[in-house]
Amino acid sequence: MKKLLLTTAVAACIGLSTNAVAHQDGHDSNMSFSSDSCNLEFNNTLAITPDTVNIKAESGEVVIDQDGNLQINGEAQSLSAADQTLLARYSSDVRGQVPQVAEIAMEGVALAGVALSEVGNAFGLKNMATMEQMMSEIGDEIHAAFYDGGTFIMDQGRFDNIGDTFDSKFDQQMEQAMEEMIMESIGSLLITLGSEMLSSGGDMSEFEQRMERMGEQIEEKVELQAKNIEQRADQMCFDFKDLAMQEDELQARIPALTNYDVFKVETKKSSI
Repeated sequence: MKKLLLTTAVAACIGLSTNAVAHQDGHDSNMSFSSDSCNLEFNNTLAITPDTVNIKAESGEVVIDQDGNLQINGEAQSLSAADQTLLARYSSDVRGQVPQVAEIAMEGVALAGVALSEVGNAFGLKNMATMEQMMSEIGDEIHAAFYDGGTFIMDQGRFDNIGDTFDSKFDQQMEQAMEEMIMESIGSLLITLGSEMLSSGGDMSEFEQRMERMGEQIEEKVELQAKNIEQRADQMCFDFKDLAMQEDELQARIPALTNYDVFKVETKKSSI
């Protein structure tokens, strides 16, 4: 019962981030972002610094600075004032919006930590520090997967590493950590469960209902934050659709940018 509550609480929170930031299996070289509203694929390699947006493709490299100046393969491009304004907007939006992919994933991990603490406190578990340390390490690995120093990088290898991180941590280390906590806390856990049984008058049906209510109370405490993460993921997809439209306009105005698109968005139709 306790392990089920713990696993469910963590899975619900982590699911928010893994659903929002999910890699595709198979031979497709593109990366995929998915929410309830749309699917997004990333083409090429995107590197973001505080001042520039760098797009690396097979044909070369594009650098766009915050003022809308454009370099292609190291050569400065002559631009109209209108084109430079559009490039400056694109650069600003990319630098402000794309790193939110990592932020949402890390917020999902942090929220899972909150759920863990609630379950641990409810059952009087000991050695919660082990689980908290593991959650902290996962957050650090997500950050490291996206950032190289002060540069945010989005490419296939780094994106796949996010999936590998969750797989290895939650399939192996999390189960082991939970088992260790249960064994170390078996005394207090039995006392807690015994007290709940006594409060239920020995009625198993009442006991199960009390356990369900406990789970619902924990869910309520994290639900608002969970919904906020989901809403941010949905909004991000629409923001990226706008970036894709900006790319289409820029490529129409500046043909040399044709092979340097990053975003491809498919909006999902609502079912009634």
